[in-house]
Amino acid sequence: MKYCLECGTALVMKESDGEGQVPYCNACEMFRFPIFSTAISTAVLNRDLTKILLIQQYNRPDYILLAGYVNKGEDAETTLIREVKEEVGMDIVAYEYMRSLYFAPSNTLMLNFIGVADSEDLSQMSAEVDHAEWFTLQEAASAIKKNSLAETFLLAIIEKLNAGQVQVNPVAVGGSV
Repeated sequence: MKYCLECGTALVMKESDGEGQVPYCNACEMFRFPIFSTAISTAVLNRDLTKILLIQQYNRPDYILLAGYVNKGEDAETTLIREVKEEVGMDIVAYEYMRSLYFAPSNTLMLNFIGVADSEDLSQMSAEVDHAEWFTLQEAASAIKKNSLAETFLLAIIEKLNAGQVQVNPVAVGGSV
């Protein structure tokens, strides 16, 4: 970040107690910490935890995990529930937070989850999704876009599933977390 997001003044580096050198706006007399987007990514599983839903979007041939940006005022768990409902028409009945990774191409912090869907019904997909398909764990590992953040998340999830270490939390009645 080179310019103040409030007034447009060029930022200078200034020592901030405990933070080191941080961009500073002399006009606003404010430190300007880095800004980035936040999104969720989820491996949607069936209730038996034996299949993973992968999607294709934007006329691309690669299979990826379902993902979406966190809206202002929204927590990551609510985003997870909303995005799955919007994109594939399914309700999430349980979830587990996995980990986060930064995705430099879009300046986004990705928060990865396992989400358990209420069904395997793909009849309610939105126009955002070109195609969705259920895969076994091994099929999903082969089908996912190679050398992608989605593959990194998926392989960690499969490893955890195979080790019996998944502990999904039920979603409260009414869909809230």
